[in-house]
Amino acid sequence: MPATIFLITPPFTQLNTPYPATAYLKGFLNTKKISSQQADLGIEVILSLFTREGLTKLFAGLGQNPQSEIRNPKSANARRIIALRDHYIHTIDAVISFLQGKNPTLAHLICQEDFLPEASRFEQLDDLEWAFGSMGVQDKAKHLATLYLEDLSDLITECVDEHFGFSRYAERLGRSAYSFDELYAALRQPFTYIDALLAEILEARMASVQPRMVCISVPFPGNLYSAFRCAQWIKTHYPGVKTAMGGGFANTELRSLSDPRVFEFFDFITLDDGEAPIENLVEHIEGKRPVELLKRTFVLLDGKVDYINNSFTKDYKQSETGTPDYSDLQLDKYISVLEIANPMHRMWSDGRWNKLTMAHGCYWGKCTFCDISLDYIKVYEPVAARLLCDRMEEMIAQTGENGFHFVDEAAPPALMRALALEILRRKLSVSWWTNIRFEKSFTRDLCLLLKASGCIAVTGGLEVASDRLLKLIDKGVTVAQVAQVTRNFTESGIMTHAYLMYGFPTQTAQETIDSLEIVRQMFEAGILQSAFWHQFAMTAHSPVGLYPEKFGVRKADDSQGSFANNDIVHIDPQGAEHEKFSFGLKKSLLNFMHGIGLDYPLQDWFDFKAPRTQVAKGHIESVLAHENGLVIKPTARMVWLGPQPVVYFYKKTKKGKALDFAELTFHAKKETLVLKVEEAQGRWLAGILPKLSLSQPELLSFQQVQADYEAAGLSGFEEYWYEKCWDRLHAIGLLAV
Repeated sequence: MPATIFLITPPFTQLNTPYPATAYLKGFLNTKKISSQQADLGIEVILSLFTREGLTKLFAGLGQNPQSEIRNPKSANARRIIALRDHYIHTIDAVISFLQGKNPTLAHLICQEDFLPEASRFEQLDDLEWAFGSMGVQDKAKHLATLYLEDLSDLITECVDEHFGFSRYAERLGRSAYSFDELYAALRQPFTYIDALLAEILEARMASVQPRMVCISVPFPGNLYSAFRCAQWIKTHYPGVKTAMGGGFANTELRSLSDPRVFEFFDFITLDDGEAPIENLVEHIEGKRPVELLKRTFVLLDGKVDYINNSFTKDYKQSETGTPDYSDLQLDKYISVLEIANPMHRMWSDGRWNKLTMAHGCYWGKCTFCDISLDYIKVYEPVAARLLCDRMEEMIAQTGENGFHFVDEAAPPALMRALALEILRRKLSVSWWTNIRFEKSFTRDLCLLLKASGCIAVTGGLEVASDRLLKLIDKGVTVAQVAQVTRNFTESGIMTHAYLMYGFPTQTAQETIDSLEIVRQMFEAGILQSAFWHQFAMTAHSPVGLYPEKFGVRKADDSQGSFANNDIVHIDPQGAEHEKFSFGLKKSLLNFMHGIGLDYPLQDWFDFKAPRTQVAKGHIESVLAHENGLVIKPTARMVWLGPQPVVYFYKKTKKGKALDFAELTFHAKKETLVLKVEEAQGRWLAGILPKLSLSQPELLSFQQVQADYEAAGLSGFEEYWYEKCWDRLHAIGLLAV
């Protein structure tokens, strides 16, 4: 049966795993019995280009027309790659297979460093040896293979298609495109070499699927040009097939779209959650719904762009959207690359991750730099932990992969706790990571619970690392709080990455340097493993963009374009000249991540005179040393993840009097713990631990545990609990969450 809907992710997003938008939509369409197929054209283009046949064709075309600048290599690097073309053609299939995880023994050959041809990217090797340290064979080979592909990418960019990039294509044409003019002009040019590859793949797909409508998801500016190229080809060769665009780019950039030329390529552009709009579009193309009753959809009516949102169809709850469906995607053909030394960036580019969302929107929803006026942030709706685990099990069965990336704006701590407990109850062997806020709910014990369930990493916003600016951002955290939470995650064995920001409105040079010092001290204390600086960008749908005067800045230009309107140029009369800090901030951070330069004066990272830091030496260390005594909240739920003890009762004579004792032996994974207590207390402890295990439908609170102790006729609970039990049992699995 021909598919009704063809869901496309255009080039390029990620090499290692599919972007999840089409899988989410296909899962929803399954619940409505609407047939669909999906394709990630990005990975398909890459795998067509980087083959023996693809490179042979590519190199054959280079230099054939001396009059054409695009085919005339200007750099010595490009000429070197062309001279080594036979070596590239000979090795490419084996390298791609290795990066797909299908040929691991090739790593030994790659690491000999005379197997792969080398161009300018390999000049980084000496600089990066210190960053990667003593890499294992597989990692080193993966990094060398990545450099090899990047050399080829440089050649393609210089000689074949200036827009090419592994994770973006013609990104410049989509970024801040207030006018459609430049993109429209590019689309009127002949197909580039990469465009032609894309069209060839799309032609085969369209012939096979025979869809009635093609829905193209555009998550980023780097997908925009190729999305329009796909729609353009479809309109030329399949004029009766309807085309629709949705996704993150449309949701943020195209909310004030008015240029009718866009609709030479697309029949519909939808905003926000795609489930209800796409269902309405299916009904429309089947003649069951008039255009006037579409949902959150731009169309062209009588030559004018019209936004229609008159549907009575409600948005679907997360429990109703179905399990993401990755079928049709070539999951075994994605390639894992190892680009740079940032450990969190490695997770984004290495390995296959199933994508899920714990909660729609953000439970905090207050950060003033964020698009909190838009539904994807504003409308908060968590998914029940049991349903999440059901979906995880379905996806493991479908994909064969046990790794999950929860793509939340900020995963709620309470839901993370519930999910961790459910994973442990079901005895699922999974690894997972997500984005969070560094809030105080992440206690040491909650972090240990998350770790036990398979959580391997978290990312969160430290942003400007200044209490004044964190308050202006309305982040709801302080620097001290972030330090304590990152310490809890780190000591639990969960890698922690911080998003850092510079250039927020009214941020001074002094605050930038002080933020850098805070970050330096956090790396020095070992409570951060990864971080990245971003320069603040004002967006139209954030509180800063909507009300800039409240933040001491003003818009440079109030006019709106007819195409994309999101990024806003602003003037900050109070702030520093932020751009000049960029290189020094990033260079210092790259060193800090690897324990280098932590004792350097901060001035050494900048080529201009920077202020001296006003942050006290040892500030973070003193924050971490400030601990309140351990007091478990009465409402905290008690969880026993350890083994049940082997209990031995015995008598011991003391001053001529026989006393009854109990010896409890716990055989944990890494150690054996022997606990000796009085018999009555030992019997109680042996009886209470099963009641705290995850096999129980409800977990007891600390207050209920104390009541159980006293009901057994025992006294001195707090002395016994804190002095005899807690520290020793906590080490092998007793948690208060």
